[in-house]
Amino acid sequence: MEIFVIISKNRPPVYYRRSFGGIRLNIFKYSSDNKRYHTLYYYNMQKFGKRVYKAPINAGFTCPNIDGAKGTGGCIYCDGGSGYFTDSDQIPITEQLAHQIALIHEKHPDAGINAYFQSYSNTYAPVEVLRERFEPVLQFKDVVALSIATRADCLSDEILDYLSQLSARTELSVELGLQTVHDKTAEIIGRGHTYKEFLEGYYLLKEKGIRTTVHIINGLPGENEEMMLRTAYQLGRLRPDGLKIQLLHVIKGTKLNQMYNNGEYIPMSMSDYVSATVKQLEYIPPETVIERITGDGDKSKLTAPMWSKNKIAVLGAIDKLQVQTDSYQGKYYTDK
Repeated sequence: MEIFVIISKNRPPVYYRRSFGGIRLNIFKYSSDNKRYHTLYYYNMQKFGKRVYKAPINAGFTCPNIDGAKGTGGCIYCDGGSGYFTDSDQIPITEQLAHQIALIHEKHPDAGINAYFQSYSNTYAPVEVLRERFEPVLQFKDVVALSIATRADCLSDEILDYLSQLSARTELSVELGLQTVHDKTAEIIGRGHTYKEFLEGYYLLKEKGIRTTVHIINGLPGENEEMMLRTAYQLGRLRPDGLKIQLLHVIKGTKLNQMYNNGEYIPMSMSDYVSATVKQLEYIPPETVIERITGDGDKSKLTAPMWSKNKIAVLGAIDKLQVQTDSYQGKYYTDK
C-alpha cells in the first residue's frame, strides 16, 4: 500500500493511502484506519504482517518494593503484581504459556504470540534464574516476541548483557514501570524509586539498543491534569519505543482502597481521563507505539471507578475527542 502526504501551510500533514479500493484519508501517519495515535495493532501488522496477542505469564518473581529491599506491601494500588490474567506461578511456565496460546488461538488461530512476563518485577533475580525462566518460551513456534515487565532499579550489568543477547534473538521489549515523573507523587504511592533512578535504568537499556516501553498511570493521588501532562512531556523527550497509559483503578484489598473508603482519594471521572490522555498524546513522538491507552482492572475486585469497566466506550471517547479538537499523537512534540 502506497503512502503519500500533502503538506499545507499552518496545517498538520495529511497522509493518504492508495490501495485497490481507492484513496483513503489518514490524518496520522502511523495508522491504517481512523486512529490518530500509533496503535500496537498497527505496529504488529507492519512488523509481523499479522495480529499478535500477549500471553501473560507469572514466573514467580517478587519485587524490591515487596520483599523489604525497598519496601513492603508494594505500591498503594498493588494487587498481585498486576497479574490479573495470569495463571498461578505454581504451574510450570511452559504449561502456562501453552494454556494461554490455546485460549488465544481459539479466537484467533493465525495470531502470533508475545510471551509476556507480566507479574511483579521480572528481572529481580540472578541472571541464571532469568535464563531458566525466559529461555523455554522461545522454543514455542508461535512465539514471535517477548515482553518483560520490570523496574528500572532491577537492571544489573549482567542482566543488561543477557537482555541484549535476548534482543538479538527475538523481538524483545522491556517494560519499565514509571507511573509519574513527580517524586512527590512517587512517595505518596510508595513507589520506592525516584525519577532519577528511573532515568538511569532507562538509559542503560537504550545504550544496549533494547526496545523499551514505559508505563504511566493517570489519576494518581494529588496529581492534576497539568502534572499528568508534565509526565507525558518529559517522556516525549525521552522518545520511548512504546508507552502504556493506564487509569488508576481502586482494587479491593489494597492500600488505595482504604484511602478511597476514608475519603482520602477521589478517582478520575471518565471525561477528565479522556481529556488528559488526548492531551498527553500530543506530546509523545509519533513513532512511539501506544501499547495501551486505558487499562483492565480485575472486575471482580474493582471498587472504582466503575465507568472503567466499559473499555470500548473509553476508547471511543478518546477517538471522538481527538477528532473534535483536531488532536493527534505528536501534535506538540518537541525534543527541546
